[in-house]
Amino acid sequence: MMFRMLGLSLVCITAINASESLGTIDVEEKVDTTVVKDVRGEEIKSADLGEALSKEKANINISRRSGISNDILIRGQKKDNITVTIDGAKVCGACPNRMDPPISHVLSNNVDYVEINEGPFNVSDFGSLSADVKVHTLKPAKETHGEVSVNAGSWDYLKGSFMLSGGTEKLRFLLSGSAENGSQYKDGNGDDFVEQIAQAILDGKAAAGNQYQTAYQELDAFTKKTLMGKMFWNIADNQELELSYTANRSDNVLYPNTPMDAMYDDSDVLIAKYTAKDLGAYSKKLTLDAYRSTVDHPMSTKYRNAGATNYMTSHLETQMDGLKLANIFDVNNHEITAGLDASKRNWDGRYYRTNVATGVVTNLPTKSIDDVDTTNKAIFAKDKIKVSDNISVEVGARYDNTDIEKAGVKTRDFNDVSGYALGTYSIDKSFKVFAGVGRSNRVPDAKELYFTSQTGTAIGNPNLDNVTNNEIDLGFEKKFENFDLKSKLFYSKLDNFIAYNATSNTYENVDASLYGIEMSGSWYATEKLIIDAGFAYQRGTKDDPLTGQTDTNLPDIPPFKAILGATYNYNDTLKLEGQLISAAPWSRIDDANGEQKLDGYNVVNLKATKDLGSGLEFVVGVDNLFDSTYAVSNSYKDLTLLAGGTDTMVLNEPGRYIYTQLKYKF
Repeated sequence: MMFRMLGLSLVCITAINASESLGTIDVEEKVDTTVVKDVRGEEIKSADLGEALSKEKANINISRRSGISNDILIRGQKKDNITVTIDGAKVCGACPNRMDPPISHVLSNNVDYVEINEGPFNVSDFGSLSADVKVHTLKPAKETHGEVSVNAGSWDYLKGSFMLSGGTEKLRFLLSGSAENGSQYKDGNGDDFVEQIAQAILDGKAAAGNQYQTAYQELDAFTKKTLMGKMFWNIADNQELELSYTANRSDNVLYPNTPMDAMYDDSDVLIAKYTAKDLGAYSKKLTLDAYRSTVDHPMSTKYRNAGATNYMTSHLETQMDGLKLANIFDVNNHEITAGLDASKRNWDGRYYRTNVATGVVTNLPTKSIDDVDTTNKAIFAKDKIKVSDNISVEVGARYDNTDIEKAGVKTRDFNDVSGYALGTYSIDKSFKVFAGVGRSNRVPDAKELYFTSQTGTAIGNPNLDNVTNNEIDLGFEKKFENFDLKSKLFYSKLDNFIAYNATSNTYENVDASLYGIEMSGSWYATEKLIIDAGFAYQRGTKDDPLTGQTDTNLPDIPPFKAILGATYNYNDTLKLEGQLISAAPWSRIDDANGEQKLDGYNVVNLKATKDLGSGLEFVVGVDNLFDSTYAVSNSYKDLTLLAGGTDTMVLNEPGRYIYTQLKYKF
């Protein structure tokens, strides 16, 4: 139905006559936005975009689960509290245990740049509570060009990738693909996944049944492939149609601190975008976006001791359909955007048991998530106002109506209003200050509402309220002769924050507060040397303890983190890079819900890039130069992790990792 609507809309709109040609849009970093550029050129270590972003920005951390597919935290928020879109499409993972978070469904070799917008200052997308991450993939060009690269690294990592783009003024294409696999990484102690689990068993943080069977202890950690195709068609001088399709295929992804591993993780993302410019006085730019994303994700105990005779599979699938119409027009000193947004997510999960000897599969009577539809319909508007040459104001508002149905029966209905006001004052050409206040909402997801364990225990809470974020942000940006400095302060009041209560084994609403500071800067020391630095600190507390508990620390609030980097362009053909990532001990924890105190860490990363000429480029690098043993993510029990009693296994980060890449551009 959605794509029939899209086709009819395109037929109607294409008939509109206009004259001026489409231009490209250059996205620049604003005071309230962070942009990570040239991701595919810089982040070559692996497919894991989440890990790459955590190395670039101090306010981004990861929840480590495996060698790839790690979730991100921004300002101490994760899961549905941040929105991830890929070329405007909202992609949802199928796994309720976050083995396949949205950020994992796009690979770094397909990414051009990433926009990170902290705070509730986005009314265009559904559920942008505390931040949104906009991933922009490569775009085709009319000039024929491409590249082929081969990567190799520690622990038998091997990757091959290609990209080819070209066309004409009217029609342009791009095709990109990659295949990679890697063995189990070793931490700074020299322990691989099997050995980390063995230590957890000795420490009473895992059961013997969680260990890998002898026959599977040498398994690779993952195999991953992707293919992305794009077509841009200039229908007329002022009209363009973009079509893209991305397929991601992951097999046998091991999750050592989780009772199950992913047998496979398949996702497909189909996007269509129509753009028309200068249609009249009240349409400077009109866009119609449609997308469909699907994820198929079975996770199993097949490789573990617990599955030696009968192994359990939790098989989940999700589909997200979306349609958005937005129109931009100018009225005097106002640039106004008005739009409609609609989406529908289906999430369905089941359990079944397989007898190893006979191969007989038996479905369990309990479903993990019973065919839940979340349907959203919204209207939004925003206005960019140029008050004077040095003062600009942006305001936005959004109304959402969201229906949630379980197995075809309507169970919940939410009506929410979001909005913000953001002002920027340019004191002079080199000094800007900004202030923003906003309110945003997100509804509970199907796991939080209805999830049921394989034993039939109801973990979801069907009575949860939606979460509301009321936030104020302040900041400045100062440019000196050879130095740039940017800082932000924020305070967030979270009403009805959805927290997991390990005492009662369910979710509940609780009011909470979150505040912090971020600062970043660049020093252009010489024509050849650039020094970059940044740090982030946040603190979160619940207003009251959860039921049956006394702790008021908010979970998933990482400690102080700083990144110091240096780039030295030795000559036109050689670039040297060094980086120090440092974090304080993780001492403020939600221990009632599984978190543990973690040591601080200091990690040094080095990289050299050499232009060999004739289109050849060679890169060599080392992460964690001094082979430190450390962990960056905690053990909050909203995830199903290996545990013994009240203690939960914490997965260590990779030890010293050496990698190379040989790339040929043409």
